[in-house]
Amino acid sequence: MNERMAALVSKKNCTSSLWEHFGFQPNEKGEPANLDVAICKICRKSVQVKRGNTTNLRAHLSSYHPSIAARIATQGSGAAHVGASRQLGVAEAFSRVGKYSRDSDRHKRLTGAVTRYLVEEMVPFSTVQKPSFKSLLEKFDKQYELPGKTYFSETAVPKMYNSVRASVQSELRSVDFFSATTDMWSSVNMTPYMSLTVHYLTTDWTLKSRCLETVFMPLNHTSDNIAEALRSAFDEWSLDEKKLACVTTDNGANIVAAVKQLGWTWLNCFGHNLHLAVTNAMASVKDRTSRAMGQCHTLVGAFSQSWLKRRDLAKAQAELQTPQHVLIMDCPTRWGSKQKMVDRVLEQIPAIKRVLDDRRHQHLIPSWQDIAVLESVNAALKPAADFTDLLSGENYVTVSSIKPVLKLLTEDVLKPSDEDTTLTSDIKRKMCSVLEEKYRPAALQATLAKSCLLDPRYRGNNFDEYAEEETKCALINEMLDTEDRESGASASAADQPESLVQTAVPPPTKKRTLGDLLKSRTSTSATVPKRARADLELTRYLQEEPIDSNDNPLAWWCNNQERFPLLSKVARKYMCICATSTPSERVFSVAGNVVTPLRSCLKPHKVNMLVFLARNKDMTEL
Repeated sequence: MNERMAALVSKKNCTSSLWEHFGFQPNEKGEPANLDVAICKICRKSVQVKRGNTTNLRAHLSSYHPSIAARIATQGSGAAHVGASRQLGVAEAFSRVGKYSRDSDRHKRLTGAVTRYLVEEMVPFSTVQKPSFKSLLEKFDKQYELPGKTYFSETAVPKMYNSVRASVQSELRSVDFFSATTDMWSSVNMTPYMSLTVHYLTTDWTLKSRCLETVFMPLNHTSDNIAEALRSAFDEWSLDEKKLACVTTDNGANIVAAVKQLGWTWLNCFGHNLHLAVTNAMASVKDRTSRAMGQCHTLVGAFSQSWLKRRDLAKAQAELQTPQHVLIMDCPTRWGSKQKMVDRVLEQIPAIKRVLDDRRHQHLIPSWQDIAVLESVNAALKPAADFTDLLSGENYVTVSSIKPVLKLLTEDVLKPSDEDTTLTSDIKRKMCSVLEEKYRPAALQATLAKSCLLDPRYRGNNFDEYAEEETKCALINEMLDTEDRESGASASAADQPESLVQTAVPPPTKKRTLGDLLKSRTSTSATVPKRARADLELTRYLQEEPIDSNDNPLAWWCNNQERFPLLSKVARKYMCICATSTPSERVFSVAGNVVTPLRSCLKPHKVNMLVFLARNKDMTEL
């Protein structure tokens, strides 16, 4: 009895007011004897409280001391525990701790995440100063103190740029060949830039593209200045010109002259060539198409500038069950937009007539003569419309398909037929003549022929006998040059001074067997001359059946490179060439999202960093 009446030991570090009425039996040291059994200070009854749970304490007070339980309840209790004082949540408990140190890993990771958001989503640096953005981050982690926009602009982004740049440079050092695309562009504030993108194959035959530069070009865009800018970009990135397979650009006289001045292999953009073919063909029949095309422009412009007309067009489309499409306006610099405009107008003629069926808008409705002209134009342009998009990819091989596509266009798709109108036939003939003229130079033909022959989908099926033999000779010479270059590199490494060669422990001497001697003798006597080996390898390759046109040629080469060791090295050179300069166009699409009217004062070097990081976002992983 005396032991039960002894003073109880209160629970330490408790926040619930229930523990004011309970304690523990003390031991000889004055500490709680058993933390799993609490004693009521009022009635001295024992209550089980495993791991400090207060459920049984609350139940005891409610059953035996209801007045005390009611008083605790009126003082305010949490929803989970009647009579308990409010306990701190995890987030609130952490918020009472001090802010993260800027040197801590947690602060660095969070700052890196914000930096990545700024560069990948192409939002202004001032975003970090907006109250709503600060509030958002504070809700996630109250211990994180967001740096200001100057830190991200002057420290975080340059640091990420240098890190990603080093990774890209490391990748480029290991490639055996690469191609490039380049183009000129002006920002929203008319600041001139030049882009440089490289394309190469990895060791597992995956085609990769990297945007390297968006260079500020303040000088006149002469061939000399462009050549100097390209040379400077190559030097800055330590690119070996001997590894450059080809440069793909548009047909601008200045940039073409610059590439030729540098002595680089040049390929004109297929998309630009097809666009020029359409433009020149339409100009040649302007006297027969000007009224209809002008009427088409006026019609589309009327709908694009009137919300009421667009609303009525959607209603008419639903009533007539025609496709729910908007009209498309032609853009002089956008490939294929002229055909898309004509095709869309012809598709929506019934709905257009219903919308404009009143006296005020009768002048906008195309006449039957205009419609006939538009149908003839569309019949000539539509068959070639899909080829530009198909040859504009940068993640799959495109250059090897140019020669087969040109043959298909000139001998089939754009060949006038008996069903064509005179206007359609004239447009087709002009387009064919322009395309043939653009790809007539012998240097271009040589590049296209070798690329086509090295693609296992074609293997030279689009050649005449003379062109195939000439291409085979050129490829054999390149196979020998590649082998000699690699042998020279190996010899140079072997001839290094002893001071530069790492000393290694020689391997233990192994006793030679009879098989080793016979193998050595056989290898010596069976040595085949280099040219004969290259010729034999190319002949075996050409004798095999082409793979399906939908198969991946890079996957085929990856699986067969050991069978064709010399030819596969030359294939790596040509399979990375781009058929169009679209990759550079995509760079400028990103640049347009970076240099918006709200960010028109961005410095050129900052534009270069932001565009580089946005285009190489797969390497900005934290």
